[in-house]
Amino acid sequence: MGRVSSDPGPLSKPPRSALTARHMAGALVVLVLLVLAAGGLTRSCTFAPGGPTVDSSRLPVVDAPAELARLAPEVPFPVRVPAVPPDWRANAVDRAPVGEAGRSVRVGYLTPDGRYLRLVQSDATEEALLRAAVGSGAVTAQGAVDVEGQRWVSYLGERGEAIWITEAAAGAPPVRLLVTGSGSESDFRTLAAAALDGEVSGT
Repeated sequence: MGRVSSDPGPLSKPPRSALTARHMAGALVVLVLLVLAAGGLTRSCTFAPGGPTVDSSRLPVVDAPAELARLAPEVPFPVRVPAVPPDWRANAVDRAPVGEAGRSVRVGYLTPDGRYLRLVQSDATEEALLRAAVGSGAVTAQGAVDVEGQRWVSYLGERGEAIWITEAAAGAPPVRLLVTGSGSESDFRTLAAAALDGEVSGT
């Protein structure tokens, strides 16, 4: 007798005639699960012509003044505590390096209509601060913006995000402020003014 092979051979897709209602129901269940998963990932964001918006009710809230005061002794420059509108929510405050030797303190805010803005305070150069904000993307200078007598330099990132930078105080080291995000120009002006007028904490 010849030897019987135990190799089942290559797998092949069954013909359509062999598919049953049970197969179709199983495929439908998988499809529904994928749709629900995708919906869970995107439900906190909505599309808006001026940029993405965020459902602020789904994000954490932090005490920005307390967190900024806590981080102030950890950096060698005075940290400003912006007096933002009461209906703005701070959702993150942290400290991060900038370039080779710069340091920064960052705080993120959500406006009532779901726009996100970030304020960065740093002792880094304008070039290093700008590069940290946009990464490897291209950036285009847009000119100067005046906010209550303070000159900010406006840039536009590769993805269309606005970036404003100013030198808040000269000295050693100088302190620079950066504002970016998906907010409107009015939002940018509000945060820029609040940062400059904010109480100074730290050295």
